[in-house]
Amino acid sequence: MNPKDFLTSACGVQMPRIIYGTAWKKDATAALVEQAIGLGFRGIDTACQPKHYNEAGVGDGVAACLHRGIDRSELYLQSKFTPLSGQDPMSVPYDPNAGLGGQVAQSFQASLKNLQTTYLDCLVLHSPLANPPQTMEAWRAMEQIVHSGGVKQLGISNCYDFGQFERLYRDAEIKPAVIQNRFYAETGYDRAIRNFCREHGVIYQSFWTLTANPGVLSHPTLKALAVKYRRSAAQIFFRYLSQIGIIPLTGTTSEIHMREDLALFDFELAEGECDAVETLL
Repeated sequence: MNPKDFLTSACGVQMPRIIYGTAWKKDATAALVEQAIGLGFRGIDTACQPKHYNEAGVGDGVAACLHRGIDRSELYLQSKFTPLSGQDPMSVPYDPNAGLGGQVAQSFQASLKNLQTTYLDCLVLHSPLANPPQTMEAWRAMEQIVHSGGVKQLGISNCYDFGQFERLYRDAEIKPAVIQNRFYAETGYDRAIRNFCREHGVIYQSFWTLTANPGVLSHPTLKALAVKYRRSAAQIFFRYLSQIGIIPLTGTTSEIHMREDLALFDFELAEGECDAVETLL
C-alpha cells in the first residue's frame, strides 16, 4: 500500500484505508493473514473472543510475515475486549469472576501473547455493556492501558445508539478514535453517528459492508460505474466509502478478491458519481 492509502486518526495513528478482518476463519486464519499481508494489506482486525476469532492464528500469520522482513511498525494491529455477554462460557479468555477492570487487563495481555507483539495500535470495546456505568468502567480500564503505553488508541464497536456513543465520547478522558459498526440499512447507515464522527475526527470503520447490501451492489448505478471503470460493483462501493472517509473491513478468503480490494486506490470516483451512490443509502 502507498502513503495515499492511509488515514491518520485524531490520535496520530496511521490507519490503512482498508483493513483485513479475521472473524470466522478458524484453522485457516494464519494462512489467510499471511496471504493478506503478503499481498499488501497492512491493517488486521481481530478480537480476544475464541467464539468467533482465532487470535493466536492471526499472530502466527503476522509472525510469518515479520520473519520475511516486514517490520511491525508497518502494520496496524487492532483487537478487541469482548465482554462476558459476547463470550462462549466454555472458552472465556480471562477470569470471568474478576472485576471488569481485571477482565479488560487480562484480555489485553492475552491479545499481546496471541499476536506475539508488545503493543496494539488500537484496542476496541467489542460492544457497549449492559448499562452506561459498566461501559465507562470498561473504558476507564482501557484508558489505563493507553497510559501504560500498551495501546496507541481506543475504539468501540457495535454501538448503534447515537446518544450512547455521544455520551461515551463526552465522558471519556481518551476519546474514541474509531467506531466500527455493521453498515446496513436497518440502522439508517448510522447517519447521525457518521455526522458526529466527521465533526469530531472519529474514523468510522464498516463491517458486513458487502453482505448486508446486495441491493446496493446490484443497483444499475453501481453496475454502470463498474462498467465505466472496469471494476467490480464491490470495488466501486468500497471506493465510494473510502472517498467519504469510511474504512471498510474485508474478510474475503479469495486471493482474487484480496487483490481487487487492494486495487481500490488505483482509480477515483468523480464527485457527482459519489453523490449518485450516496442516494442509494
